[in-house]
Amino acid sequence: MNHPARLAAAVLTATMAVLTTACGSEGGDSPSDPIKGAGSGDGKTSASPSASTSQGGVKRPEITLSKDFQADFENWTNSDPKLQAILNDGREQLRAKYAAVINADPNSEAVAFYSSEATRVSARKWINQFVEDDNDIMGKVTAFDAKALISDTGSGVLFYCVDERGASTQNRKTGKVVKTPDKPESVLQYRTRLDKTPQGVWKTTSVTVVAGGCSR
Repeated sequence: MNHPARLAAAVLTATMAVLTTACGSEGGDSPSDPIKGAGSGDGKTSASPSASTSQGGVKRPEITLSKDFQADFENWTNSDPKLQAILNDGREQLRAKYAAVINADPNSEAVAFYSSEATRVSARKWINQFVEDDNDIMGKVTAFDAKALISDTGSGVLFYCVDERGASTQNRKTGKVVKTPDKPESVLQYRTRLDKTPQGVWKTTSVTVVAGGCSR
């Protein structure tokens, strides 16, 4: 079965099975801790096609997207290094899932690197939807309006929006292209929580995706 592209939402229950209308969650509750710091992007950057970094002495996996798929990250910078680290690892967690779909690899090491056990399981289910339907992703998504916070418990909180209206799925065998509907529901809001590992990696521990949660 061919689904219209809903590149972000993890579909976990039968009531969420239609990607064009569903909201998804990846483990845990939506972030709601009181915050002691807040920031949004103050510049404009685009993620490189391949991002292999060694921040804080930690070697991060190289993530490469195909030439047919582009993920732009607008206003994804912050003057606070702690909040920038949350932005960086939150961005790479999303890019890792896109790359896993492109590579038809539900067991992606990069997804595991940036995800907790709970979000890794649900991300694998989401990736498998594309693998089982033999679908690739193409076109462009734009992530914008990122806001990084640090809660009183020390967890990171990252809210951002993803506009999927420029993206499509393409069946690898038939070549059939299904474009993401040009509707408000195709602009998603991500509400994510991240926890810092002893090695200094901000792993995503919960994700809630709200269809139509942002406007653009």
